[in-house]
Amino acid sequence: MAEIQHTPSDLYLVSNEDSVYEQDILRDPTRVKPWLEYIDFKTRHGSVLERAFVMERACVKLPRSYKLWKLYLSFRVKHISKLNPAIHAAEYRKVNALFERSLILLHKMPSIWEMYLKFLMKQPVVTLSRRTFDRALRALPITQHNRIWSLYLSFANAASGETAVKTWRRYMQVHPEDAEDLIELLVLRGGYTEAAKRYIDILNDTRFSSKRGKGHYELWSEMVEMLVEHAPEVETSYENGIDVEGIIRSGIVRFGDQRGKLWVGLATYWIRRGSFERARDIFEEGITTVMTVRDFTLIFDAYAEFEESIIGALMDASASRAGKGIESEESDLELDIRMMRFENLMDRRPFLLNDVLLRQNPNNVPEWEKRVALWGDKKVEVVQTYTDAITTINPKRAVGPFHQLWANYAKFYERGGDIRNARIIMEKAVKVPFKSVAELADMWIEWAEMELRNENYDDAVRVMAKAIQAPKRSNVDYFDEALSPQQRVHKSWKLWSFYVDLVESVSTLDEVKKVYERIFELRIATPQTVVNYANLLEEHKYYEESFKIFERGLDLFSYPVAFELWNLYLTKAVDRKIGIERLRDLFEQAVEDCPPKFAKTIYLMYGNLEEERGLARHAMRIYERATRAVSDEDRADMFNFYITKSASNFGLPSTRPIYERAITALPDSEAKEMCLKFADMEKRLGEIDRARAIYGHASQFCDPRTNVDFWTKWEQFEVQHGNEDTFKEMLRIKRSVQAKYNTDVNFIASQALARSLQKPEGSPGVETTDPIAALERQSSTLHGFVSASTGPKEMHRAQDAQPSNPDAIDIDNLDD
Repeated sequence: MAEIQHTPSDLYLVSNEDSVYEQDILRDPTRVKPWLEYIDFKTRHGSVLERAFVMERACVKLPRSYKLWKLYLSFRVKHISKLNPAIHAAEYRKVNALFERSLILLHKMPSIWEMYLKFLMKQPVVTLSRRTFDRALRALPITQHNRIWSLYLSFANAASGETAVKTWRRYMQVHPEDAEDLIELLVLRGGYTEAAKRYIDILNDTRFSSKRGKGHYELWSEMVEMLVEHAPEVETSYENGIDVEGIIRSGIVRFGDQRGKLWVGLATYWIRRGSFERARDIFEEGITTVMTVRDFTLIFDAYAEFEESIIGALMDASASRAGKGIESEESDLELDIRMMRFENLMDRRPFLLNDVLLRQNPNNVPEWEKRVALWGDKKVEVVQTYTDAITTINPKRAVGPFHQLWANYAKFYERGGDIRNARIIMEKAVKVPFKSVAELADMWIEWAEMELRNENYDDAVRVMAKAIQAPKRSNVDYFDEALSPQQRVHKSWKLWSFYVDLVESVSTLDEVKKVYERIFELRIATPQTVVNYANLLEEHKYYEESFKIFERGLDLFSYPVAFELWNLYLTKAVDRKIGIERLRDLFEQAVEDCPPKFAKTIYLMYGNLEEERGLARHAMRIYERATRAVSDEDRADMFNFYITKSASNFGLPSTRPIYERAITALPDSEAKEMCLKFADMEKRLGEIDRARAIYGHASQFCDPRTNVDFWTKWEQFEVQHGNEDTFKEMLRIKRSVQAKYNTDVNFIASQALARSLQKPEGSPGVETTDPIAALERQSSTLHGFVSASTGPKEMHRAQDAQPSNPDAIDIDNLDD
C-alpha cells in the first residue's frame, strides 16, 4: 500500500506539545519506542482523531511492527464496536480494509487473524467471513489451526445450512474424534443418510473413543433408533452401503438380551417404509425364534397392535365408503381376511408361548404336557406332540417326571380303546434309559396298573414278573450309577412291594411266600416287609412260621429298627401264650444287646409276664435289672415303678433296700425326691429316727436357698415329731449346708436365679431379708415347744441390748 501523503489540512492535528515526539521520530523513524511514547501521550492528552492520525503514521512507517498494528486495530475495533454493522457497513468496511493492510506482512500472526475473524463474525458478510477463515487456515501453520477452528465451527453453526455441513466435513479430516457433533448436526438438518454413514464409520473404527463416554452398544442403538424413526428419509442402496435390515439382524445375533426390542424395531422400520407384508414376516420370525417370555411378550404385543391398527384403518375406510354409498367387494374381502388373521394370531398365542419355553429347555416335561393339553380333543395333533416330545427329550436331562409322559401317552390310546398300541408304547417306555431306577420302576407299575384297569390280571402278573427278572444270585448294587436303570430295577423295593400286593390279591399263599422269599434272597427286605410277611402268615394261622420271619428280620436289622420288631414279636408271642421258658428266652435275647434308650419298654413287658404267668420274686429281679439297664432319663421312673411293685407284693419294709440303692444311683436332684418319699414311708411305719436320718442324709445336696420346699418339710416334720434339740440340730445342719454352698462357685448362679424367680426385686410387700435369720427368729417362738427356763428378766434385757448375730450358734443351749 502506498505511503500516505500528509496534506496541509492534516497539520492542525500536530500541536506545539507534540514537537518533542516529532523530533524523536524524525531522528530515527524506524524505532518503535518513540512511536509508542507518542501514542501513549496522545492517548492521555489527544483526541480520537489525533490518536488515529499518529497510529496511522506509525503503521505506515513500520508496517511489520506487530505491537503498533495490534494497538491500532484494537483501537479502531473498539471505537466502532458500538455501531450497528448493517447500518454503518461503510465504517466496518474501512476497518476490514485496515485488517487487510495489516495481514499483508503479518499473515503469520494468529492473533491478528483471530481479531479479524471475530470482527467479521459480527457483520452480515457470510461469504467474506468463510473465505477469510479459509485464508487464515492456509496462511497459518497447522499447529495454530485449533485457534482458528474453534471460531470457524462457531461461525459454521451460526450460519447453519450447507455451509455448516461442509465446514464440519473439512473439520472431520483433521479431528475425526468429534464425529458425534457432526452426526448431531446432520440429524438436526435431516441428513439422516450421511449421519448413518458417519455412525457406520465410527462403529467400524476400533480406535474410536467417544468424547461423551458412550459405549459401542449405545452408539449402535442411537444409529438403529435413527434409522427406524426416519426410515423413509434414509436412502438405502448398494452404492451407499446402508443395509438397515442387515444392521439390525447383526444386533439381534450379538445382543441377546435386546432381541425383542430389536425385532420390533426391524418390523417398525418396514412399517414406516410402507412394506406391511414384510413387517408381518418379521413379526412372525421374531415370535418363533425368541428365547425369553419377556421378548415374546414385547413382540407379540407390537404385532397385535399393528394388526389392530390395520384393521381399524380398513374399518374406517369401509365406514366412509358406506356413508357415501360406495361398495367395494375387494376392500371388504381384505378386511375379512385381516380379521381372520388377527383371530388366528390370538388363538396361536398359548402355543407360541409354549414354543418359547420349549426352546429355552426342550427337556422340560411339564411344558410338553401343557402343549398336549392345549390341543384338547385334536387326536392327530396330540399324537404328534407326544411323538415330538419323546423324540426330543434326553432322558438323562429331563426336567420333571419323564416316565409320566410315556404313561400319559399310553393312557391316551387306552382311553381310545386301543389297548394294543398302549402296550406297544409301554414296551418301548420300559427300554428308555431313565434318569433313575425309581422312574423305570414307576413305568413298570404304570404298565401293570393299565392291565389291571382292563381286568387283565394274568397279564399284569406277567408284566411284573418280567420287571423283576434277575439272576439267582445278584451282586448288583442298587445305587451304582454306572449301571443302567434296567440292570438295577430288579432291586427296587417299590417294584417288589407292588408285585407282592398284586400276587397276594390274585394268587395263592404259596406264590406270595415265594415272592417274599425272593425279596429276602435279594437282601432288599425292609422292616415293613418283615411285618407284612409275618402278618400274612399269622392271618393264615401259620404262627410258628410267622415267628421265624420275625427272627429273620431281627437278624437283618439292628437297633433302633430291631426294637420295633422285638416289640411286635414279643407282643404276639405273649398273646399266643407259648411256653413260659421259651418266652423267657426270647426276652433275654431281646434285652441282651438292647440300648438303654429302648430297654424300659422291654423290661416292663418282661416283668409283667413274670407277674402274670411266673413268680413275683422273678419279676422283682427283672425290675431290679431294669433299674441298671435303662437310660438315665428313665431310671427314676423305673425305680418308682419297682418300689410300687415291691410294696404291693411284699409290703413297705421290702422297699428300703430299693430306696437306698435309688438314692445312691440317682443324681442329686432326683435323689432328693427319692429321699423325701423314703422319709415319708418311714414316717408312715412309725420309724421317726430313720426318717430323721434320711432327712439328714438328703440335706447334703439341698441348698436352703434353692430347695426351700425340702427344708420346709423337714421343719414341719420336726415340729410334729421332734423336740427342741432335734430342731436345733436341723438348724445347725441347715447352716452348715448353706456355708458349704456359699463357698461353692458352681451354686452361686443357681442361687441367684432361684431368688429372682421366687422374690423379684422391688416387688411390693416382699421382704428381702436373709432366710436363715428369719428361721432363727421364728425358732424363738416355735409353736409346740415350751421353753425349759425363762431366766431372769434382767438377763433377757441384757441379751436384747446386745447386737444379734443371725449366724451365731448358741453353744450353751447345745451343751444342755
